[in-house]
Amino acid sequence: MRAEGTKARVVSMPSWDLFEHQSDDYKEEVFPPEVKARVSVEMAATLGWAKYLGPAGISIGMTRFGASAPLKDLQKKFGFTPERVVAAAREAIARSK
Repeated sequence: MRAEGTKARVVSMPSWDLFEHQSDDYKEEVFPPEVKARVSVEMAATLGWAKYLGPAGISIGMTRFGASAPLKDLQKKFGFTPERVVAAAREAIARSK
């Protein structure tokens, strides 16, 4: 995406609870209000991410109870691949305009 001129960054949020206890200034530094194109990648449920994604955001994650298969097969099936994340980012950018 960088080669295409798209600025992007990755934010790791291991704990919503710890994040919510930060100052509003810090939260806005992590999630600037003017940045509407957001993608979450959660290898568990997508529940709860909408709060941080906003209406243009896209959540990649499990939407049903688990599955059993080799990890690489599950990653592909549920969209935990670089290709899917890039596609979701492009879609979120289009939605945010």
